[in-house]
Amino acid sequence: MRSRSYDPDLTPPWKRRRPVPEVPAEADLVVEEITTGFCGAVIRTEKTAEGPTVTLEDRFGKHRVFPMEPGGFLLEGRTVTLVRPGTGAPSAGADSASGPGSGAAGAAAAIGTGTGTARRTASGSIAVPGARARVARAGRIYVEGRHDAELVEKVWGDDLRIEGVVVEYLEGVDDLPAVVRDFGPGPDARLGVLVDHLVPGSKESRIAAEVTDEHVLVVGHPYIDIWEAVKPSSAGIDAWPKVPHGQDWKTGVCRALGWPENTGAAWQRILRGVRDYRDLEPELLGRVERLIDHVTVGFS
Repeated sequence: MRSRSYDPDLTPPWKRRRPVPEVPAEADLVVEEITTGFCGAVIRTEKTAEGPTVTLEDRFGKHRVFPMEPGGFLLEGRTVTLVRPGTGAPSAGADSASGPGSGAAGAAAAIGTGTGTARRTASGSIAVPGARARVARAGRIYVEGRHDAELVEKVWGDDLRIEGVVVEYLEGVDDLPAVVRDFGPGPDARLGVLVDHLVPGSKESRIAAEVTDEHVLVVGHPYIDIWEAVKPSSAGIDAWPKVPHGQDWKTGVCRALGWPENTGAAWQRILRGVRDYRDLEPELLGRVERLIDHVTVGFS
């Protein structure tokens, strides 16, 4: 029987207890509320009898109000505490080696780049020099397609190898309940699944609801395809085009952007623009981190 133990120094940073940075909730700062997954830009903050609140606006123009609870939000995939601007929150970026400014921009830079000379992996974790890949766990992370798997590997590959987590792709989730049964999840073999376009009322949400095993975590992002989880600026475009219903989405994107209608070549073009987690939308970052935690946390 293989040992699951490894040097404590190989524990990735997201597993270590550490202070949650405070970030001023400045206008247009994009964050994700942890409990609901709602992602939007800060519109305003207010002081109420129950405590301070922040109003977020998502990309569809919907507004929601949330209490500014400690560790209640994700910024660039990292847990933060939002505070009202001008309340004296320390600048998280003031002493960073790269010299980012104060406020939300400085905090984001400090979270993303770290301090001193420590090297970061593409996911933002502190790299462990000389660390060897761990023997693969029984647990797995499944993603929908090859492009999803390649993106996860490019950004989280170093962390996954240290944790011994294998990522496999399914070529769609239509048969997800059967795939889960065949895998046979259990306490020592947890399964995490990343689903594209997991929004209320979608086909994907109905399929995901059929998976009820306690050792399986199904999460998803709101995008039609993983391509959209790459920030447009990183893909070298102004915005992801709207593709008319009934058209193949990837082919439609290529056509709208004036690219050759070769989706494989188009994806490689997009993937080349991804350097690290900062090139991805927050809606994807938090979901992948949750899956990694699901299949690893609690094992020694």
